[in-house]
Amino acid sequence: MTVSMAKIRKLSALILFTVILTGFGRHAMAQENYYLEDDRTFYAGVILGANFGQVDGDDFKGYRKIGLNAGGIVYANLGDHLAASMELLFSQKGARGHIPTTLVANINGSSIHQTVDMEHYHLDLNYAEVPVMLNYFDKRKSHFGAGLSYSQLVSSKETFDTNPVLTIPYNQYDYPMKKMDLNLLLSGNLHLWKGFFLNVRFQYSLLTIRKNVDANLGRPNQQYNNMFVLRVMYLFI
Repeated sequence: MTVSMAKIRKLSALILFTVILTGFGRHAMAQENYYLEDDRTFYAGVILGANFGQVDGDDFKGYRKIGLNAGGIVYANLGDHLAASMELLFSQKGARGHIPTTLVANINGSSIHQTVDMEHYHLDLNYAEVPVMLNYFDKRKSHFGAGLSYSQLVSSKETFDTNPVLTIPYNQYDYPMKKMDLNLLLSGNLHLWKGFFLNVRFQYSLLTIRKNVDANLGRPNQQYNNMFVLRVMYLFI
C-alpha cells in the first residue's frame, strides 16, 4: 500500500509538471507570436515622443517649436487588417520665430505704424488631446491610419522681444487662443521589435486656433497648428 501511494504521488507530480510545462510553453509561444497572430479585441500601450510644430498664419516659418507628446493608446480590433484606436495625450504645440515685422495699431481713431525686428518670439500651447483613428495593419503589424483629434487647451503663453522697443500698445490677452483645436491626422507605425513601434504623424488644424486676431497689429485673421510628430510606442502583451 505504501509503495502504491508513492507511485501515485510520483505519477501525479509528473502529470502536474507536464501540464505546467506545456502551459508555459504555449504562453511563451503566444508571446513570441503575439504581433503576428493575435486574436484579442483590445490591446493597449504607452507613447512617448516629440512634436515639431509651427503656426500657419503668424508669418513665422519652420517647424521650430519642439514639444512633448506623451500618453496612452487603446486599439480595438475590427478585423484581420483593421483596428480603431483612441489615444489620451499631453501635447505641446506652438511656434518660434525671428523676423522683421511692421506693427500697426489704431489709437483714438488714427493708425500708428512702427517697424521693428521681432526677436525671440515664443508661442507655447499645452493641450490635452484625444486622437481617434482607423488603422490598416500588414502581416508584421506595421500599420498606417487616418483620423481626427480633439484637443482642449490647458495653458498658453506668448512672449517676444522687439528691437527697437515696441511703443505701440500690445496686450496678448486681447487676442486669446481658442479653447479647442480640431486636427486632421495622417499616421504611420513601423513595427520594430516585439511591442515596440516607431510612429511618424502629420496633423493640421481644421479650425482657426485664435480668436479676435487683429490684422491692424500685423497679424492675419486665421492661424492654424501645423506639425509633425515623431514617437516611440510600446504595446503591452
